[in-house]
Amino acid sequence: MRSPARSLLIQAGITDPQLQDAYLYCQRLNACHGRTYYLATRLLPAFKRPYVHALYGFARYADEIVDNEPRATRAAHFNTWAGDALAQLQDGRAHHHPVTRALQHTMNRWDIPIAHIEAFLASMRADLTVTRYRTFEDLNGYVYGSAAVIGLQMIPILGPLEPEAAHRAQAMGEAFQLSNFLRDIAEDYDRDRIYLPQEDLEHFKVSEAELATTRVSRNLRELLRFEIDRNRRQYAYAVGGIALLAPSSRPCIETAFALYSGILEAIEEADYQVLAGRVAVPLHTRLRVAVPAWRRARASASKLPEQTTSHREEPTLRADPDPGPSAQKSPVAPLPRSESRRPRKRLVQ
Repeated sequence: MRSPARSLLIQAGITDPQLQDAYLYCQRLNACHGRTYYLATRLLPAFKRPYVHALYGFARYADEIVDNEPRATRAAHFNTWAGDALAQLQDGRAHHHPVTRALQHTMNRWDIPIAHIEAFLASMRADLTVTRYRTFEDLNGYVYGSAAVIGLQMIPILGPLEPEAAHRAQAMGEAFQLSNFLRDIAEDYDRDRIYLPQEDLEHFKVSEAELATTRVSRNLRELLRFEIDRNRRQYAYAVGGIALLAPSSRPCIETAFALYSGILEAIEEADYQVLAGRVAVPLHTRLRVAVPAWRRARASASKLPEQTTSHREEPTLRADPDPGPSAQKSPVAPLPRSESRRPRKRLVQ
């Protein structure tokens, strides 16, 4: 008997069993590690979700190598894995790794340029050697590959109504990234990385030594207020792109926007205490955002043309069906070390 998870994949036009295994593995990565991202994805129509899981799965796997692989082996592992993956994506060879197999199918289905993947891998490679950024413009070069291109990869799946949607999606990815940087200052410092521009630290007279403590000084508060204000200006531009997407995609992005921008409010409500522990958007806020979005998503799904999916699946806030043992026991599927990881900074969570 076909599992519910595979039935959903068939609705998306994914019928090959090995390809289904690859997508189910990516779904499992998303469900385990991308809490906010996965919740928002649940609000997409069923025929769009697997492709978003594939984008997340590939990016998550790369991120795990550069963040959590032992220092002695991470560069060699990443360069080998990324080189093989890129070569396979470029020449269409058969893929042994599930995240690469699902990504190539997604790229072919939605005509996603290889340049977006190249930019992403370049930023991940930078994390192996670059730990500081002098200016905000320098940081933006990194953010383009680590976050902006994720928004650009999503655009064809979400259904842009106007070309301007791509520019706004790029800005949304950048805004999500900066919010994560502000939330994860202490965690990133533990990895000897600082994603606050050096020029900003100097302007507000915040030393790197302060980031190693749990005490937030007045100067650091002023720096955080400055960065939060800049982040909100990014969101103010990016949010205009939601109306430029297909109606069935809007509840997903509206939810992601509310929850990621909500990180800024959470930081302020915590009196900027970002050094002692991770600041999080409260559960009651997440529910307040998600439930109305779910209602909008159901209303949108009821208006979808019949030909978009063979069996219409309305959005649901329940967990996706269990990906099943075939996805969990792939001999090439394990994350670089373990899937029990401390939270990560880049891909949306």
